[in-house]
Amino acid sequence: MTTGTSESQQEGTVRRRGFLTGAAGISAVLLTGARAAAEQPPGELGAGLETALFDLPAIGPVPISRLEQALGRARNDFRHTRYQTLSTELPLLLAAADATRDHLSGHARERAEALASYAYSLAGELASKQRSEATWVAADRALTAARACGQPAPLGEATRMLSVAMRRAGRYRQAADLLLRTSRQLADDPTDQARAVRAAMLLTCGYTCAHYGDRTAALDLVDEAQEIGQRIPYGPGLDGATIQATRAQCESFRLSIFNKLGVPDEAAPVVGRIDASAFPTAERRARFHTDVARMYHQLGDDTRTFAALRAIERQAPEEARRPSVQALTTDLLYSSARPPGLAEFAARTGALKG
Repeated sequence: MTTGTSESQQEGTVRRRGFLTGAAGISAVLLTGARAAAEQPPGELGAGLETALFDLPAIGPVPISRLEQALGRARNDFRHTRYQTLSTELPLLLAAADATRDHLSGHARERAEALASYAYSLAGELASKQRSEATWVAADRALTAARACGQPAPLGEATRMLSVAMRRAGRYRQAADLLLRTSRQLADDPTDQARAVRAAMLLTCGYTCAHYGDRTAALDLVDEAQEIGQRIPYGPGLDGATIQATRAQCESFRLSIFNKLGVPDEAAPVVGRIDASAFPTAERRARFHTDVARMYHQLGDDTRTFAALRAIERQAPEEARRPSVQALTTDLLYSSARPPGLAEFAARTGALKG
């Protein structure tokens, strides 16, 4: 390590070493490779994940308990929007998950398949954040592992991830049909985990329906998800689903739906009913502020749009660098208002190049 390494870089190296040796048991050779990957510039995040999915490092099997610990840490990074860190750790987690399930049989293998499915669904979430085609690959692998484990919750989460890839490709109705078919398969499962994932699928389905203009179906699905969510005791045992059907998150989906339908005047009252502090993670709070920015942008209120963009950066700086948020920032740059501080914000978040 060079003498010019900063304190934050040293801290990151220590954290990566803890992940590699404590959670995955990887050799010192891979430690060097992981450090090099971690130093990629922020703009390379999506490309790095694509490469990782097709060229996972060679790792031996690890104890299930360590795989669970590594998955928990990766989920925590996602929820705190530490996407750069997550992009470094995911290839190691995915490789360890693959090696571990291939090494096991019986119930132990089913358990490892479930963890692998969740890990690949998480990779799909990260790829989706970057508008990367790798979402398809991650979702397909997540679904394959979910079917092998035979558990409803991983199946639901993997299906939801695949539907996101389909929606991004413009296959709106097919994505909605996939979600509805799978949610019906989970309807008879009384466990909280299955109900939580089903509610998450219904919320995603509602937003998907808004993409092809079916307002009634979109809002009805959110209502159904909220009704299910009211009976679910969300907590640490239900962390398999990225989305929780709490009142705040259901309202947030209504906001997203009105934005997508192009009726921002109907979205405004919804914003007034949402307390951003009710969202349990930085990722969900940033998503809410992104929808607020989109609403004000449609209403032509540049000042409030910029205020919402700054709220994204305060909550989750890496979210402000997402392609969709950068696009909003760029649109403001070409508006007549040009709120004070916008150019600096655009440069800081990568929307203004060079």
